[in-house]
Amino acid sequence: MRNGLQLVLIALSCTLTNLCVAQQTFKNCTAAFVGSKMIVNEYTTKGTCRLPATARGELTVNTVELSPTESKAVDRIAFKIAIRDKATQTLALFSKEEFKQVPIQRVLAKCQKGDHIVLLTLDDSYALPHNEILVQ
Repeated sequence: MRNGLQLVLIALSCTLTNLCVAQQTFKNCTAAFVGSKMIVNEYTTKGTCRLPATARGELTVNTVELSPTESKAVDRIAFKIAIRDKATQTLALFSKEEFKQVPIQRVLAKCQKGDHIVLLTLDDSYALPHNEILVQ
């Protein structure tokens, strides 16, 4: 009887631990930046990300502090990059590397007008709602 009660308590504590961990998913807001400028035009459900094919600077993904007047990059996070081809909608991994920063020119060199740069976070505690960047 005592062993059965111990097993029930262990199972219950494992379940509660898993529930607590699951609540941490997508708790940190993040955004993509080139240099110090956030790429998304507005951090809302209607926001869009566009970059000219001639853009210059370092591409980063950062946690952000959002306010009505400004959006400030805080900490860089690791990410991967894929490119969605305009013609076929095929998604191909840009590199097997993890990045915290990468020259945007290096990524754009593999893109054509109309392609999308897709940013992938490596940790599900980070929300990156504006993860597709249209190359113009």
